[in-house]
Amino acid sequence: MSWVAVLMGSESDWPVMQSTTSMLETLGIKFEVKVTSAHRTPAGTQAYVQDAEERGCRVFICAAGMAAHLAGAVAAHTQRPVIGVPIDSGPLQGFDALLSTVQMPGGIPVATVAVGKAGAKNAGYLAAQILAVADDALHQVVVKDRSDNRIKVEAQNESVQESLKS
Repeated sequence: MSWVAVLMGSESDWPVMQSTTSMLETLGIKFEVKVTSAHRTPAGTQAYVQDAEERGCRVFICAAGMAAHLAGAVAAHTQRPVIGVPIDSGPLQGFDALLSTVQMPGGIPVATVAVGKAGAKNAGYLAAQILAVADDALHQVVVKDRSDNRIKVEAQNESVQESLKS
């Protein structure tokens, strides 16, 4: 069974990354969550990536702030897709994490989403889209979720238009 690994450089990233796990749960995708550091536990990070691949992990989502090297460190040890979530922390409020995550050398790609909770939600959604390439049932779940969101926005527009008529 395919699943997604959600990795964080620190426990302080968890409030943001709950947006990722909520999206994965909504779409019915199995996942694991782990705190591991590119700098403080590099050997453990590498060992986890190798073990996760052997157990069927198909996508890695990595969140880190400031230097934000976790996604790159994971990408160095796998050919599976890696999605980086820059955390909005530190004096630069995530701008440093964004640049660290997105500026990868050629041949070691990291798909990078927006800084913070919106990016964390999109990371879960992007992982679902990646998995759905080879899973028609999941593809239909993603299509339905997108349709449900469109219907919500259309209903909001109708509500606003009605309020203008009053």
